[in-house]
Amino acid sequence: MSGLIIDDISMRFELPAGGSVQALQNVSLDIKQGQLMSVLGPSGCGKTTLLNIVAGFLAPTEGQVRLNGHVVTGPGQERGMVFQQGALFEWMNVRENVAFGPKMNGVEKSKMDATVDHLLEVVGLQDFKEKAIYELSGGMQQRVALARCLANEPEVILMDEPLGALDALTREKMQGLVLKLWKETGKTIILITHSVEEALLLGERLLVMAPRPGRIHKEYRLPFAENGVGADLREVKKDPDFGSKRDEILSMIWDMEEEIMGRTEEAA
Repeated sequence: MSGLIIDDISMRFELPAGGSVQALQNVSLDIKQGQLMSVLGPSGCGKTTLLNIVAGFLAPTEGQVRLNGHVVTGPGQERGMVFQQGALFEWMNVRENVAFGPKMNGVEKSKMDATVDHLLEVVGLQDFKEKAIYELSGGMQQRVALARCLANEPEVILMDEPLGALDALTREKMQGLVLKLWKETGKTIILITHSVEEALLLGERLLVMAPRPGRIHKEYRLPFAENGVGADLREVKKDPDFGSKRDEILSMIWDMEEEIMGRTEEAA
């Protein structure tokens, strides 16, 4: 059974002062190997909670996650994570950061060096391999984070707002890199974002989640990720269907946000 199965996941957090918060409720997904999925929704809808459950950082209250038929019970290198901030080792240079996983796994040095060189070339950092992390721009640091993730040869790459802190131009370049890596590696990628445009560009499947308790509100199957591979992403955005989908989803999320605000005012 290949692929990632999210089987009727619910997550409830118990509060220290009593009571609880239902973060997710009855979320089910069947994600085939090699699919690129973006997840979008208003703040507090459980996007990151869902990603952390798939990563194995959290155990769900109900349901289970299965990867290739095996139940996820904790973190594992078959699931790689890329965070909003690179979470890189500041005391190591670029090469050492990317080599960290293979080194910990006992990969022989010649193979490790070849893998690191290849990945740094793929992400465009071959000339920066001896640089310290603090010498790199934010975009470069996220490229290192991607290369480090890929060095562990994960089957699934989980991305939590990985481009959110970047300037507009760097973000567009990184979006193009994500599409390139998706197509060239065949990895399954799940990407959390707050940007509707980014979700449209980087999701052949796009999930819109409803506010708490988090659940799937609507799913789209889109051509824009495939169309964007190796293309000018600004041209992809000119597609009339891209604009209509963007407006539709923006209105959907705006209505959800207003509903959340209404609930807050009533509670007050």
